[in-house]
Amino acid sequence: MARQQRVEPEVERLWQDFHSRVNVTSEQLRSWLLTQGSGEQAFGADPDLGLPEPGRRILAILGKRKVDLTGDDIQVMRETVGEIQDLMDTRPPGGVTDEDWRRALLDLGHDPLIER
Repeated sequence: MARQQRVEPEVERLWQDFHSRVNVTSEQLRSWLLTQGSGEQAFGADPDLGLPEPGRRILAILGKRKVDLTGDDIQVMRETVGEIQDLMDTRPPGGVTDEDWRRALLDLGHDPLIER
């Protein structure tokens, strides 16, 4: 019988909040980050293809189970939730038509055009 692993309640809440705010799939985020990084000198010898931060770290978390989170992962999740909330709180008058604002959110794995 498999042993059940427990997660602290605070981490459980953060996990739920993170996954509700990061509303794109890992495939969509990776595709977006690769598109963003596809400038003239974007792809070097780095095996991560030079994916920009914090997107690369968010992408790594999306591929993990709760029980496998590290302290660094938890910190990235907190920062991501806070940054997405800050951007949503400062929604520009143009809303989703403001490309810089939407791109900033997409870099964090949140597409404001997706309703959940």
